[in-house]
Amino acid sequence: MRRTFCARPALSALLVTGTLVLGALGAVPAAAQSEPAPAPTAADSPNALNARVERQLGDDSAGTYLDRRSGELVVTVTSASAAERVRAAGATPRRVTRGAAQLAAAMDTLESRAKITGTSWGVDPRTNQIAVQADRSVSARDLARLRRVADSLDGAVRVSRVPGVFEREVAGGDAIYGGGSRCSAAFNVSKGSTKYFVTAGHCTNLGANWSATSGGAAVGVREGTSFPTNDYGLVRYTNGSSPAGNVNLYNGGHQEISSAADAVVGQAIKKSGSTTKVTSGSVTAVNVTVNYGDGPVYGMVRTTACSAGGDSGGAHFAGTVALGIHSGSSGCTGTNGSAIHQPVREALSAYGVSVY
Repeated sequence: MRRTFCARPALSALLVTGTLVLGALGAVPAAAQSEPAPAPTAADSPNALNARVERQLGDDSAGTYLDRRSGELVVTVTSASAAERVRAAGATPRRVTRGAAQLAAAMDTLESRAKITGTSWGVDPRTNQIAVQADRSVSARDLARLRRVADSLDGAVRVSRVPGVFEREVAGGDAIYGGGSRCSAAFNVSKGSTKYFVTAGHCTNLGANWSATSGGAAVGVREGTSFPTNDYGLVRYTNGSSPAGNVNLYNGGHQEISSAADAVVGQAIKKSGSTTKVTSGSVTAVNVTVNYGDGPVYGMVRTTACSAGGDSGGAHFAGTVALGIHSGSSGCTGTNGSAIHQPVREALSAYGVSVY
C-alpha cells in the first residue's frame, strides 16, 4: 500500500484548514447485551446506528455494511435471536454461516502462517469472508503459500492480486513538512483551549517540528506518534493560531467537521490530501491488517478512493463526520484506488482530543 508519505490533507489549501494553513500553508465491540435496543430515530446516521448495533450484539454479529441499493444498514448474524435484536435496533439482519469468532480465527491464521510483506487482509461482511490482497512485490512462491493457507480455511478467505506496491511514498509539494518529508494534515482537534492536528504516525515519526512550507518556520511540534501497529500522530500548534475545524475541498470551499465515527462497509467517503486533492470512493473492508515493508498496521479501513505520494496523513470523511487518517495504498488505476485509513476515533481516544 503506498503509504503516501506525506501528511494528509494538505497545504496548499490545507486539508485541515485554519491553522495548519497558516496563510501560506496550502494547507471491541462490547459484549452482547440482553436488554432491547433503543428505538431508532430519524436522525440516526449509518455510523451511529452501526455503533449502537455493535454495542448490542458484540460477537453475535459477523459485521455490518450498507446495502448498495437501499442504503439500509445490514447486520450479519448467525442466530434467529440476534436477528430479532437487529430488527429492534432499526437495522436489517442477514443470516450467514461464519460468525465473528470464525473470521477472527481466520485472521489469526493469516497472521501466524502468511505474514508476507506486500499483503493486507480485512473483514468483508458482504461476502462473510476475509478479503486478502497481495501486491506485485509478492513473489510467486509467497503467493502460492498464501493461497495454500487460504485454501485450508474452508472458504473463509479469498485472495486477489492488486497492482502497485503497498508502501509509503514521500513527495514534494505544498503541504506540511517535517523531517525532510512532505505530508498532509487530517483534522484539527482540541483539548480544552489547546489546538492540535492529527496526521499519520509514519509522518510524525520523521521529525518533531512541522512547517507549512519546505524550510519554513515551524507551526507545530510533535506531541505523540504511533507507527507501526497504529498509524497516527499528534502535532500541537505553537504559532498562536486557532485554525478552523474543517477540511479543504480544493474548490474554494471547505467541509465543516462536527463529529467523528467509525466507517461502515459500503459507505461513501471522500479523501482530501495535498497531492491528489479530493477523491471519492467507498469502504470495502474493516479491521484490515496491512503488511508494509517497515512494519504492519492493524485495525485499518480499506476504501476505493485514489491517493498518491504526499497524501499521507490526509482526511477521510463523510459529510461532517471525520472517519480516518490516510495511511497508504497500492496505487490507483483510473478512478479506482485502494486508499487505507487509520480510524480517527482510535487516535482521538489515545490522545484525549476531540474534533471541532
